[in-house]
Amino acid sequence: MGPIHYIICAVIVIVVAVITWFAAIAYRKNVAESKIGKAEDKAREIIDEALKTAEAKKREALLDAKEENLKVKNDFEKEMKERRNETQRTEKRLLSKEENLDRKAEQMEKKEAALAQKESALDKQKAKVDELQARHVQELERISGLTSEQAKEYLLKTVEEDVKHETAVMIKEMETRAKEEASKKAREYVVTAIQKCAVDHVAETTISLVQLPNDEMKGRIIGREGRNIRTLETLTGVDLIIDDTPEAVILSSFDPVRREVARIALEKLIVDGRIHPARIEEMVEKAQKEVETQMREDGEAATLEVGVHGIHPELVRLLGKMKFRTSYGQNALKHSIEVSLLCGLLAGEVGVDVRMAKRAGLLHDIGKALDHEMEGTHISIGVDLCRKYKESPLIINAVEAHHGDVEPESLIACLVQAADAISASRPGARRETLETYTTRLTQLETIANKFEGVDKSFAIQAGREIRVMVVPEQVNDADMVLLARDIAKQIESELQYPGQIKVSLIRESRATDVAK
Repeated sequence: MGPIHYIICAVIVIVVAVITWFAAIAYRKNVAESKIGKAEDKAREIIDEALKTAEAKKREALLDAKEENLKVKNDFEKEMKERRNETQRTEKRLLSKEENLDRKAEQMEKKEAALAQKESALDKQKAKVDELQARHVQELERISGLTSEQAKEYLLKTVEEDVKHETAVMIKEMETRAKEEASKKAREYVVTAIQKCAVDHVAETTISLVQLPNDEMKGRIIGREGRNIRTLETLTGVDLIIDDTPEAVILSSFDPVRREVARIALEKLIVDGRIHPARIEEMVEKAQKEVETQMREDGEAATLEVGVHGIHPELVRLLGKMKFRTSYGQNALKHSIEVSLLCGLLAGEVGVDVRMAKRAGLLHDIGKALDHEMEGTHISIGVDLCRKYKESPLIINAVEAHHGDVEPESLIACLVQAADAISASRPGARRETLETYTTRLTQLETIANKFEGVDKSFAIQAGREIRVMVVPEQVNDADMVLLARDIAKQIESELQYPGQIKVSLIRESRATDVAK
């Protein structure tokens, strides 16, 4: 088969394919036209049905709108009718009120006219009253013999006395109430502290007694031409009293440390038996070292007893030295320990730092260790010592303020003041000389006798109370309250004393007659 046949076959195939394609297109077109016709018919049916539905809904909406419009119209007409009625009623009320106001205005005018008439009548009566009052004042002045100024002064004096009486009564009531409330709590704190603190006190004296094995030892202590006793007195600064007291030598000195050194040295010499100037010098040196060691040990024991740590070693040594110091017969170290413990107990009660309170109480009298060696009070010396050894400002202020020389800056300083007063005023803690005691009693009575209206005064209970007899004609019951307060203030400003002094006033009225 040649190429021509192939070409013819190909042409035939192409012609058949083209014919088939056109036939397929025609078929598809017929099918599409058929579907479109059906769709258009369906669409026309849907449109007709929608138009019918819309027409029906339109009619229904129109009916509803007409009904709603009719309802609104009826409501509006009803509301307008009610408002017209309300307006008519309001108009009627306003007309009625206007009529009432007119009537009231007429009544007010009538009242004003009547008041004007009464006012003019009152002015006339007032003029008459003023005239009568002037006549009465003149008549009263004539009858009483007093001018108006004198009468006014008398009235003012009477009012002043009444006010004074009421003030005294008020002060008494307030003081009673304050004492009942404050004293109860303070008493609890103080009693609790005193009960818990039981520190022994040693009443030191200015002499020490050294026992001798026999009276022959007195001669050896004196030595040839008195050289031994002179050496011992020179090295220690203590007076040796050798008298007829059997088997005893008395050491006398106001410095307890020197007296203790002399006592230890003399006891060592007596035991050793070799008593001569060189040996005395050696024993005195040993005794001084022993006393120095004892002071440090006593200071450390005191800090351990109260539970205070971190104190400078030199302050600890001075604390131990206070064992040999006394104040009114009360051992200074024992007093400081007691104050420290009391401060701790009071601090625990009021809720402040217990350790700091104990430290302040222990160091408050540290100046007494050196006040007989240096110039100045024990307070100023103690403040300088605390500053020198880097104590805190709180401790320094407590030391400086414990006798009221400066104002306390903390509650701990106030506790130190209270604890110091408690320790000093405790019965038996201190001893006073008879001269000091009698002087204070005399001063108390002198202060009380200075006041006007005082008849006699008596200091009793070892100067803890003063009883004042007043003249009943010059001092009444109300004045007694103020007078007792004035006497107490005067005692506080002029005297220094431990504890407190009670001022009791006694007013006595007596009536005497004779039966015949």
